[in-house]
Amino acid sequence: MTAADASDDGSGSPRPGGSAQRSFGLTVATALIIGTIIGVGVFNLPTSLATYGPISLVSMGLTTVGALALALLFAALSRRMPADGGPYAYARTAYGNTLGFFSAWSYWITAWAGNAAIAVGWVLYVEVFLNKGHNRFVSVLLVLVGLWLPALVNLVGVRQMGLVQVVTTVLKFAALAFMATVGLFFVDGANYSPANISGESTVAAIGGGMAIGLFSYLGVETVAVAAGKVRDPDRNIPRSTVIGTLATAVVYMLSLVAVFGILPAERLKDSTAPFSDAANAIFGGTWAGNVMAVAVIISGLGALNGWTMICAEMPLAAAHDGLLPARFKQLSGKGVPAFGVVVSTVLASVAVIVNYSGSGGTSVFTTLVLMTGITAAIPYALSAGAQLKWRLADRRHLQGARFVRDMVIAVLSLVFSVLFIWYSRDTSRTSWGYWAPFLLAAAALLCGLPVYRAQRRHMTPPAEVPPWR
Repeated sequence: MTAADASDDGSGSPRPGGSAQRSFGLTVATALIIGTIIGVGVFNLPTSLATYGPISLVSMGLTTVGALALALLFAALSRRMPADGGPYAYARTAYGNTLGFFSAWSYWITAWAGNAAIAVGWVLYVEVFLNKGHNRFVSVLLVLVGLWLPALVNLVGVRQMGLVQVVTTVLKFAALAFMATVGLFFVDGANYSPANISGESTVAAIGGGMAIGLFSYLGVETVAVAAGKVRDPDRNIPRSTVIGTLATAVVYMLSLVAVFGILPAERLKDSTAPFSDAANAIFGGTWAGNVMAVAVIISGLGALNGWTMICAEMPLAAAHDGLLPARFKQLSGKGVPAFGVVVSTVLASVAVIVNYSGSGGTSVFTTLVLMTGITAAIPYALSAGAQLKWRLADRRHLQGARFVRDMVIAVLSLVFSVLFIWYSRDTSRTSWGYWAPFLLAAAALLCGLPVYRAQRRHMTPPAEVPPWR
């Protein structure tokens, strides 16, 4: 293998086929950020947040601050260390193989469980046209179609995946932009009152809404995770991360303000396709809602397409360092980590079937959303900790405004990560369902222990901390 056939994986070891796989420029990288952030989460979010009422708009505002802090955090970290695996690579380099493994494992859970949640939310809009009676067996079959179709697209190869990502991103962004502009002219101020209908305190309601809202921003780190596929990563990873997150934040906040102002919270609580219902309220009849549903369906496929790639990229990076079984780093003839794609899709399918066995679609969606919030916040917090550790060490050589900015962003990211975990109880349910997100996340994390023990003798030493730049 020549230097032209490999790329650095962040640990000093080459990744086979690296240069051939660097097919993402700034446009595709930005589309990947927007496309993976904007899945179906935001399109189902009004129903999940309606339990708290319009006060959840404050929750989303604070979650947006946290998401922007995370975007700036990963932009800074990627400049220092543009390595495959993103959060995993940062945690491993900063803290060693043990925390590196659990960061990778936790993020991998986030990716495939998040895919399951996206597919569930996607089906709620598919059922605007099919299975209108929400037969549970048919719903599960439709979810499985939503999971396996993007898996097949990924298995075809990266170039096709990038094309699908750009096209679907344009369509989904347009749907949100429509609601964020036209929708604002149909807002009824009376729908914002009462603000808090949850029966909980203002702080608890805002915190609960933040935990749910995090899911709609998962993806700010995806270009950092897929660093091996990005051309000129030093330049394109930070720029695409910040541009994509800012653009998404604007349309998110404005479109949610519109939906909560068009439909009262009590109606949103019972809605399975809130953006379609809002479109119908604007124009009357059902045609506008159907058009919106089609846009959301396309949006969901685009997000599933991007996240299916991420499901394989994280274990690929970890396998190159010996932290996960070698099967995860084997590439197909198309240059795709096919084993990771298939295993992740199988696990997402199992998660869907298990969750549907006791709940309907909207409850399953909320539970999976909160579970992934917990497992995502762990590698987010470890990444923030890595930045704090490295920048404090750098201070001996570098002080000034940039040091202060990086420290503030890292502290904000760490605080928001902790808050996302703390408020991830499912307050819309009782009994075990209240703690279901924590129980499911804990069970999935514990499954990593035997894998860790089996891989310990195969783990390579972490790389040295790259110098700040």
